[in-house]
Amino acid sequence: MNQHVKNVTPETTDLSRRSFLVGTAATGLVLGYAGVPGIGEALAAAPANFEPSVWYAISPDGLVTVTCGKADMGQHIASTMAQIVCEELGAKWSDMRVNLASNDPKFNDPVLGAQITGGSWSTMMNFDAMSRAGAAGRMALTEGAAASMGVPAGELTVRDSMIVHAKSKKQMSFADVVKSGKATKTFTPDELKAIKLKTPDQYTMIGVSVPQLDIPSKTNGTAKYGIDVMIPGMAYGAVVTPPVRYGATVKSVDDSAAKKVPGFIKAVTLDDKTQTTTGWVVAVANTYANAKKAAAALKVSYDGGPNAKASSESLLEEAKRLQKLDDSGQFFVKDGDVGAALGTAAKVLEAEYTTSINIHAPMEPMNATAEFKGDILHIYSGNQFATRSGAIAAGAAGIDPKFVVMHQMWLGGGFGRRLDADMMVPAVQAAKAVGKPVKVIYTRENDMTMDFSRPLTYQKVKAGVDGDGKLVALSHDVVSAWPTQRWGIPDFLSPSVDKKGPLDAFTVNGSDFFYTVPNHNVRAIKNEMAHNATPSGQLRSVAPGWTFWAVESMIDEIAAAAGKDPAQYRISLLDGAGKNDGGAQRLRNTLLAAMGLAGYGTKKLPKGEGMGVACVSSQERATASWTACVAHVAVAPSGEVTVKKLTVATDVGTQVHPDNIRAQVEGAALWGLSLAMYEKATLKDGGIEQTNFDGYTPLRMSQMPEVAVAVIANGEKATGVGEPAVTVVAPAIGNAIFNASGARVRALPITAEAVKGAMKA
Repeated sequence: MNQHVKNVTPETTDLSRRSFLVGTAATGLVLGYAGVPGIGEALAAAPANFEPSVWYAISPDGLVTVTCGKADMGQHIASTMAQIVCEELGAKWSDMRVNLASNDPKFNDPVLGAQITGGSWSTMMNFDAMSRAGAAGRMALTEGAAASMGVPAGELTVRDSMIVHAKSKKQMSFADVVKSGKATKTFTPDELKAIKLKTPDQYTMIGVSVPQLDIPSKTNGTAKYGIDVMIPGMAYGAVVTPPVRYGATVKSVDDSAAKKVPGFIKAVTLDDKTQTTTGWVVAVANTYANAKKAAAALKVSYDGGPNAKASSESLLEEAKRLQKLDDSGQFFVKDGDVGAALGTAAKVLEAEYTTSINIHAPMEPMNATAEFKGDILHIYSGNQFATRSGAIAAGAAGIDPKFVVMHQMWLGGGFGRRLDADMMVPAVQAAKAVGKPVKVIYTRENDMTMDFSRPLTYQKVKAGVDGDGKLVALSHDVVSAWPTQRWGIPDFLSPSVDKKGPLDAFTVNGSDFFYTVPNHNVRAIKNEMAHNATPSGQLRSVAPGWTFWAVESMIDEIAAAAGKDPAQYRISLLDGAGKNDGGAQRLRNTLLAAMGLAGYGTKKLPKGEGMGVACVSSQERATASWTACVAHVAVAPSGEVTVKKLTVATDVGTQVHPDNIRAQVEGAALWGLSLAMYEKATLKDGGIEQTNFDGYTPLRMSQMPEVAVAVIANGEKATGVGEPAVTVVAPAIGNAIFNASGARVRALPITAEAVKGAMKA
């Protein structure tokens, strides 16, 4: 997240505004939040429970249930939150449990911000607050035990859910203290802020690869995902989507054939005032199989709308047209005088970089179940943005958001796709239309053609160097749809430095890198045509997935033109001058670590093979995770590229769970490889052409390279690990291809045809 965004980044949180009570807590709204079925151990607010904060409770049997306000899509963030609490609380790991938060207003924490999961923010933004929550609970339990034992609290030690007085050999378990009712200490916000937390050398839980708490339920089938929800008497909905991604309207629906399908109930044409969907119809039936049959039987005629002729080619042409206009877009970075510096530079390099439309395609397709209970709408779904999703569900139902209860489920993959709530709209309107609960499940075809995709991007970069090859100026224009502006949340936009109005920093983050360049411009240009025709979302890695493709490729091109080693050239630019103080050194260290682990520059490679480097400060400058990659590739005369090995080094500050960090970095690197080499969606006549995994082809097992990971844990503030490695892989591969074959590629995904063509050139 960009540093200008309000109420989200660590810089804007204010602990003094937090309502934090240690003692018996209020139970929250009486809207069915307690005991939500199917999302782990229910956090029932029974009077006997000790609830140090809204984020965890200790029951009379000593079990500690941590409520996670983040979506868990396999990244084990719920376990991570529990591990952070456990460290300061002093609990035994086998006593820990996890629960997923609803949209109960009590979870709208002014410190932790909106209930949004993205940007690799979760650990870095929650670490301090959850640590203080754990520490406050430990202190309250200690005082309660001291009162029961009749000993000074300062003489007690806490570990493994036991509170021990060494002198008298008296001891009490957490369960004993909770049952005694003597844990009553409360903390003011200032007292919470003043708590002295453990230093890294005192950790006994942080940095340990403990068993993940969600794995048992996910392996024995008791964990419930959105697609698993069952409500008595519910019907099923299958959506019929138009051939145009966005902007179509339904002219007529002939349901005569659908009425012959057993169990058919109704065809509902969506009237979506939120404008999340356009031109959709839902076939409702007694089973999902019958709903799909009925949907296939419906005859729907459409008005294709204003985007019916849009194509990938037309979007790219429009992007190039906009980039050429001197007055288009807004400046994200404007340092020095780029025009003058380019005018006096000894050499000027210029290049265009593109990325294609990319689809999320999580294994669990989009789904939602809606049920009206009187005035209350209950939504069961896995989502990454409960705050916004609840509002969209309310808008679809035509009710006040305060009457919506969101039941958070485990997510079978999200990667940014479930930041959007389109799946809730047909469920809500169908349930309202038929007067019973309705579960809507997308087919894979629905999921792919109606994805809120990563946008097609076009970037123009111009760089100037002096006579010694030193970079003196860089101009960078980024043209794309603006996914965050589509959300309609002003606080998620950033003011432009040229004061022309807000811009979507999530389309340019990463371009404000940590290299020292005295004259540097970055212009964010909205492609309105793409914005309307392909309403875009945030896909794992967000803007750095394309901005670093351009930046790190251009840095390599500059180094080659200057006759310098590209890794050493980067090191010379990471001198930490000015605003880059601190960050540049950490990025430099990760690059050196990756080079050392890969053996960069120390091996003589066979003909047709090469290594390439890249280093990034993803996700955003204000919340960076320092990551570097060395890619080793082989390039055949045909242009076919084989990625032999990826070596990734990342500086995570404080590592909570080492095994999980390695898994996240490996997964991110492979996703980056998939985007770099294999994934591409195309728009034709307003619609996405790829409808399943035969046409949209992510990385296969047979294409897996060796992956080596070096994790730098230096005790600094914890950073995110879920996404940064996605952004560093593509440019490292592109640079390796150049070193192996002399072919410079500038478009993603990288194809054999493009490589062969560049080799000839």
